[in-house]
Amino acid sequence: MPELSQVLAVTIFVAMFIFVVIGKVHRFIPALIGAAVTVIVVFLITMKSPETALSVLNLTQLSQLKFWIPGHETVVSHGVNWQTIIFIAGMMTMVESMAEVGFFNWLCLLLAKLVNYRIIPILISFMLLSGFLAMFIDSITVLLFMTGVTIELARLLKFDPVPVIIAMIFSANIGGAATMSGDPPNIIIGTAFGYTFIDFVKNTGVIAWAGMAIALVFFFFASRNTLTSAQTQTDTTTRQYPKASEAITNPLLFRVNAAIFILVIVLLITHAETGLSVAIIGVIAGALTLLAAFKQAPHIIRRIDWRTLLFFFGLFVTVGGLEKTGVLTLLAEYIGDISQGSLFVVIPIILWFSAFGSAVVDNIPFAATMVPVIANLSQTSGFPLPTLAWTLALGADIGGNATPIGASANVVGTAIAEKEGYPISWGRYLKYGVVSTILVIGLCWFLLAIRYT
Repeated sequence: MPELSQVLAVTIFVAMFIFVVIGKVHRFIPALIGAAVTVIVVFLITMKSPETALSVLNLTQLSQLKFWIPGHETVVSHGVNWQTIIFIAGMMTMVESMAEVGFFNWLCLLLAKLVNYRIIPILISFMLLSGFLAMFIDSITVLLFMTGVTIELARLLKFDPVPVIIAMIFSANIGGAATMSGDPPNIIIGTAFGYTFIDFVKNTGVIAWAGMAIALVFFFFASRNTLTSAQTQTDTTTRQYPKASEAITNPLLFRVNAAIFILVIVLLITHAETGLSVAIIGVIAGALTLLAAFKQAPHIIRRIDWRTLLFFFGLFVTVGGLEKTGVLTLLAEYIGDISQGSLFVVIPIILWFSAFGSAVVDNIPFAATMVPVIANLSQTSGFPLPTLAWTLALGADIGGNATPIGASANVVGTAIAEKEGYPISWGRYLKYGVVSTILVIGLCWFLLAIRYT
């Protein structure tokens, strides 16, 4: 029979999840309320353990040198994953400044010009650009600027931007699955277990970009009739279209931000060799950005999505309640019993469970919940933890593509489209999302089974 602390932790977590999914208020509010109730009711009143509450908050980790510069030592995170929060905050700062100077608009307009404003090549090139950029910056940010540019092009070239927007959402989530710094689930998984950027590239990266090839073919055939008919009715002359250079608002800061972006990418790729943590890389990115844009620094700081950072904090504390009360250990044992010790069986269980779970709810809280589950599963059943981690990352990132609410990038992309007069119904999104997700997840299952079993 479950203990009272376990029942309370599950109840709080489920209530938080329901309010996050309903979306009547920003998700950071139920996350923070869930965190506060977990600390007070579960840790302090029921368990009578202030030590447990402090261990979940994990504040002492911030004062440790190895948190910032671990060298070749693996620093495993429990409770609040400060590596994730600090890294995302730093990247948000850098990306906000890049957007302010027009970097991303310039990139999109340049690419559109290179393909001579032909709609099908725009679809393919924007999918590839979304996937590539999402390897290094948050897919939410990728969709923020690329959706706006796509709609601008659609109005000029008179085509329906909805298939292109859905394709970019899909590509961004696949590209995010390829690296540690792409989608937030990967940042959570990587920082929790001490995996590096290159670890992800060698494992999830290869499989994700194989999935990208499938996605390109699918969206080409699924969209070509709609987009081709629009192209035949459109004059593709570029005389009316602004030059890419006109998107740049501050040429000097544009070049400085581009240099900072390249530096951060190099630091991410080499952080296993340099011994720098992703947290310190995030601090470097944010600090250099604010120094470069000194006069605009207050404006950039105000534009950072602080609510999402608070959501991460509240989420980690609430999941910590499930972990500390043993709920996630029970779930791991149950999965181990079902799989009967077979890695060949446990891979599709985690992959499809993660894909389905992330399609129904946002993949960020799902991944945060599953991290301690696969850690316990590895310890109790002897499965190799890296294999479970790569499987979880691919399932959570790519499975989130299936529905409009499966990942934060989906919510952002569809919201911008609706705001600009191109609403994307659930039916139309599912028409593209479900089939393409099943195809890519099926490929991931096949490749994971071949490579790791």
